[in-house]
Order: sequence, then C-alpha cells, then structure tokens
Amino acid sequence: MRNGIFQLATAMAVATALSASSAQAQKKYDTGATDTEIKIGQTVPFSGPASAYATIGKAQAAYIRMVNDQGGVNGRKINLIQYDDAYSPPKTVEQVRKLVESDEVLLTFQLIGTPPNAAVQKYLNDKKVPQLFAATGASRFTDPKNFPWTMGFNPNYQTEGRIYGRYILQNYPNAKVGIIYQNDDLGRDYLTGIKAGLGDKAASMISAETSYELSDPTIDSQIVKLKSLGADLVFDASTPKFAAQAIKKIADLGWKPVHILDINSVSVGAVMQPAGLQNSKGVISTIYGKDPADPTWKDDAGMKKYFAFMAKYFPEGDKDSLFNTYGYSTTQLLIEVLTRCGDNLTRENVMKQATSLKGVQLDLSLPGIVSSTSPTDYRVNKQLQMMRFNGERWESFGPLIEDTSAGG
Repeated sequence: MRNGIFQLATAMAVATALSASSAQAQKKYDTGATDTEIKIGQTVPFSGPASAYATIGKAQAAYIRMVNDQGGVNGRKINLIQYDDAYSPPKTVEQVRKLVESDEVLLTFQLIGTPPNAAVQKYLNDKKVPQLFAATGASRFTDPKNFPWTMGFNPNYQTEGRIYGRYILQNYPNAKVGIIYQNDDLGRDYLTGIKAGLGDKAASMISAETSYELSDPTIDSQIVKLKSLGADLVFDASTPKFAAQAIKKIADLGWKPVHILDINSVSVGAVMQPAGLQNSKGVISTIYGKDPADPTWKDDAGMKKYFAFMAKYFPEGDKDSLFNTYGYSTTQLLIEVLTRCGDNLTRENVMKQATSLKGVQLDLSLPGIVSSTSPTDYRVNKQLQMMRFNGERWESFGPLIEDTSAGG
C-alpha cells in the first residue's frame, strides 16, 4: 500500500514537472519580451513642424495605460517607450537606434510620418525589428518583397490618389486641376496616384503643379501660383500645418476652387480651426473611421467605448479629434496582434500575426470597413469613403470605395 502511494506520488511529480517543462517550452521570447513585460518603442513629433500629430502619441500612451490597468496582454504589461523626434529624420535615426540598441524593444510601433519612417526603414529591416503599423501611407511601407519587416497602417497614398482622380473624372470632368504636394515620398506618391486615377486625361486636366519643402515657412507663393495658372480645382497633398495655410490663403485671395485635401490633414482642431471653419467649408477628403463629432454615431457601441476611454484616460485630449480616434484605433489593432501572438513573442511571430489578419473590425471603423492583410499584401486599410466639411464637421457621402489592386 505504502509502495503504491509512493509510486503514485512519484508519477504525479514527474507529470507535474513534465507539464511545467512543456508549458515553459511553449513560451518563446525575443529581446523586449518576458513573462511579465512587452517592451515597445515609438518616436512622436511632440515638437517641430508636425507637432499637430503629437496628440496621436498621447492617445496611444493613454490606451496602453488602459490595457495595463485591465491586466495587460496575456498577463504581460506593455512598456511603451516614446521619444520626441521633432519630425526630423536624423533625430528619428538617433532615437530609433536608442530604442533598439539601448532600450532593447521587441518592436517599433507607429513611428509617425513619412520622412522619419523612411530614414530608419533599412536599419530596422537589417536588424529584423518590426516597423509595425508605421504612420504613413507611402507605398514603400507596404512592400513585403523588399522590406518584409515594415508594415504601414494608413491607406496607401497612391490608392487614395487614384480614388481622388476617379472622383474628379466622374464629378468634375472639365476641371483645370492644380496640384500642390509635399516634396517627399508622401507628396510624390499622391502625385503618382492622382495621375493614374485621371488616366489618359491627366495631361490635359492638370494645369499646374507645385511643391514645397517641409522646412518652408509658408506655402503662400505656391497657392498664388496655382491661382495664376487658372486652376479651378486644387488637389492638396499636405501635412496639417501646410494644409491649414493653403485653406486660409485660398480664402484670403477670394478664390473659390474645389479643394480636395489628403486624409492626413482632416483634423478639425489642427487644420480647419486654424484655417477658419468658414474658410474650410466645402473641402473634400476621404475617411475610413467614425467621426466622433458626427451625431450619427452618438449611440454607437464602439463610439461609447471611445468616449469612456477619453474621459478616464485622456481627459485633457480633444475627444472630437480625428487624430485621437486614429491613436485609439491603431493601438487597438496593436493589442489585437499581440494578443494573437500568445506566448510566442518573437519578432517573426509578431509579423506573422500582423500579416494574417482577416476581417478585423475595430471599434471606430466605419460599418463594412475591416482590416485584412496577407504575406503578400501588407495594406491594412484598403476601403475608403468620401467626405465633405460642412463648416462645423465632416459629413460622409457616397459608397465605400475599395482598392482591389495587389499593392500600392
């Protein structure tokens, strides 16, 4: 009897040891992940010419605080390390190297801006560190063949540009199009896209093109040039500071062209208000998320969750800002990916999970708009809807438009 009890106890001890060993064996970590922590790095323009985007980083940090208060991800708390790069590529290089080599993060998340992301793309890919959900839509950030460790979040700028081109053909077929664009990957991708959307009519419809540098103090002279060359429709591929300047200068000139603005500059607080709400009336753009200022969503379950989040975790933020809804949505998708990683928190598995999303519906996505990715199509957002500013808020119109091409 005593021997039987001893044998049973021994068997149980062995089984317990094997079970613990098996559970431990199933856990896989790369640098930046442990049983208790997931370390993530980010640069944000808290200062500099694109500081309007700073609130995105603040909203993302607030979302992480909420997740940690709720127990973290699979029992692990997230340590989000943020540095100010002032939207300066050399500064981004310095800070991202610090994140990877000193802070030893598992991944970078939502580095903000096209020039900053471009500056570190090769470095992160050489190091095989995920450049996850980069805050840019330039086509080079959804190029799995050449940059398998980089994945953008924003709608591809060429895709968006093509949609504007088709919209112009359908609604303003006789327009004289004037284009102003930021002279970097962002602006050039939009230029490529709108010309593709206009197709054979691009050469005859585009009456003027002008660009600006991020370091330029104003773009007043470029707007005057477009007017002087007879444009009656302006396509404006800008970041917030310059978009606000363009709207205001157009109004100051007493000029009334159709004004189409890219999705990066649709913040009411950062663009429309500084430019003048009345001056901004009639501006056209696109959207893929719910606008918190739109009463259509006041009883929406996802919007209620967002408002509750803002009230508790980011009360000083503007709850009606599309930059803050963007910060909320991007971080929600990050948490989805990390949750799917389970106990396999390797950089390779992070990319595997991020590139195998199927029909993910975020709280603030428009109905019918889902996030789907694959190893050959890194684009997270491929569906858009047109919208127009009514002098107070944006109003969506028309059907959802999906880009079904294989890439940018």
